[in-house]
Amino acid sequence: MKRAIILSSMLALSLYAIDLKDAPRDFNRVMPENGAVLSYYEAIKDAKNCVVNISTKKTIKQKGLDMDLNQLPPLFREFFGKDFPFNMQNMPKNRVQNSLGSGVIVSKDGYIITNNHVVENSDEIIVTLSNDTKEYKAKLIGSDPKSDLAVIKIDKKEVDYIKFADSSLLKEGDIVFAIGNPFGIGESVTQGIISAIGKSGMGINEYENFIQTDASINPGNSGGALVDSRGALVGINTAIITKSGGNDGVGFAIPANMVKNIAKSLIEEGKVERGFLGVSIGDLSEDLKDFYINKSGAFVLDVGEDTPASRAKLQRGDLIITIDGQSVKSSSELKNIIGSKKPNENIEIEYERNKKIHKTSLKLDSQEKSQSAGMFVDDIVSGLEIQNLNDNLRQKLNLPKVSKGVVVTNVKDSSTASELGFMVGDLIIQVDTIAVNNISDFKNAMKESGGKKIVYIQRKGIVYALVIK
Repeated sequence: MKRAIILSSMLALSLYAIDLKDAPRDFNRVMPENGAVLSYYEAIKDAKNCVVNISTKKTIKQKGLDMDLNQLPPLFREFFGKDFPFNMQNMPKNRVQNSLGSGVIVSKDGYIITNNHVVENSDEIIVTLSNDTKEYKAKLIGSDPKSDLAVIKIDKKEVDYIKFADSSLLKEGDIVFAIGNPFGIGESVTQGIISAIGKSGMGINEYENFIQTDASINPGNSGGALVDSRGALVGINTAIITKSGGNDGVGFAIPANMVKNIAKSLIEEGKVERGFLGVSIGDLSEDLKDFYINKSGAFVLDVGEDTPASRAKLQRGDLIITIDGQSVKSSSELKNIIGSKKPNENIEIEYERNKKIHKTSLKLDSQEKSQSAGMFVDDIVSGLEIQNLNDNLRQKLNLPKVSKGVVVTNVKDSSTASELGFMVGDLIIQVDTIAVNNISDFKNAMKESGGKKIVYIQRKGIVYALVIK
């Protein structure tokens, strides 16, 4: 039996001969000229001076435990110990959390870019420069949670600041250096290559177009610089994928071009305004590709009412393939392109419908206007902010399209709403026996007759009932 198998294998080899290409065997190994030491010092020495250490303090508010241990069974009282405070209302409700990160100086008068998650909700931001032992208190200029970027500023003139590279010119294999403050040990530089470009769908930020690198990025590197071999900024280090908690060779940086646009908006306008198209989009599956000439693009799943897309006659099933002549390969690309444009900006869209190419033009709306900002209803429930449900919120909260109600968008600390148990993201669907479809329904239902009210909310797919007096 073994002989037969061997013969048949030999026969197979003779029928399927493969011509494998060999690399040249004649090559030289070389040493640095004149015994010189290979070094990237000149490439990163100036960039190092532009990267800062950031330490923050934030107050974490905790609800105290309102419990009388005398009401517990004897076994529990014995477990807690006789010296344990019997009235736990006196326990501290707040604690101070310290954290560390990095930032990059981008102007000579002290503007610094970092990650939003480094400085978010901080009570105090302290910056230390690489060549200065003095600590500087920084002011938050603006933040953009959707891209995880923020701008802070220190009161110091004539500081070293970094130069921006054009991140659209990056290639896989380019040598890069990650500069930051890992683990709070101080300034550190690691080296690697760009291993991928245009990474999205990671679930890290709302707007994703990451540079992937194997340069070591560890906790504390967030907000630091990713620079090329000239020392120019190609990205802001923001996240890692890890199983160990440390660097596993997969790190992500926000591209310099996106960083530059958002930083300019935050510095000059105090906020980031993004254009709004008004479509729900996805990518083409293998089955869907049979229906289109183009095999990539942004597949329109739905078109919102009274949006730029609906006014331009876009329809469900259209495949958007270019914006202003720029190729659109995926839904994430379309999202980033539209997000980089301003409200009221005119754009041209090329799309495929029924295997024919069409063009249309439209004026983008404001994302904030289209999402209709929430409103506080302090006259109903103090500290409660709600917003009418729309397609964007349905997608964000992973709700079915048929869902109805109003969404809790903010709950003030130590307010009536907080004490009642409302949480951001709750969907209010009913008050007593009255269905809630919009803010007006909620207000009217709450004002009907006096006494207690049962408010039904949906939270992560589960319905709860809150009693409001």
